[in-house]
Amino acid sequence: MRTRLGIEALPRRPDLEAARELLRSYRPHCEDQAHTQARMLAFIDEHPLDAHRRTQLTGHLTASALLIDASGTRALLTHHRKLNRWLQLGGHCDGDANLAGAALREALEESGIPELCIDPMPIDLDIHTIPARPGEPEHLHLDTRFVVHAPAGAMERLSEESHALAWVAPHELEALSTDESVRRLFRLCFR
Repeated sequence: MRTRLGIEALPRRPDLEAARELLRSYRPHCEDQAHTQARMLAFIDEHPLDAHRRTQLTGHLTASALLIDASGTRALLTHHRKLNRWLQLGGHCDGDANLAGAALREALEESGIPELCIDPMPIDLDIHTIPARPGEPEHLHLDTRFVVHAPAGAMERLSEESHALAWVAPHELEALSTDESVRRLFRLCFR
């Protein structure tokens, strides 16, 4: 069984060396992942003080999580309010270079489920463009993705960031408005 940590084991780390170490330790599962890993490490080198802050307007590190139910058969997705599509939970690091901690904090906040635990090793990396909005230019999200586990009997609670939350089995995913990166996460988690 892989390691699972709770939020108390994942303190905030402002120093980008924590993110750099984690990304270096990631073992890519394909050539595209190796390329994404190299791009993310180069981005940290180019922005050594603020790669993990929203104030870096060209882009910033983000952390996300595919939240798996206790039976291991479904994942909780959010219908994202701003992007208007179904996505895994996650978001901005806001100065926290402990990417696993940032992903778990986002999952706790967006799901409303207490006592989640995370596998602290990433399962996937993704770089995607966020469209411009008033007061915010188009920019990149350099996302490190983890698997988070819900306790038995978990009851989700909608946050203001979402239109809806839904537990989704792999065979139900194609019916939702989502993207290839979410489908890739499902393939990696539900092999």
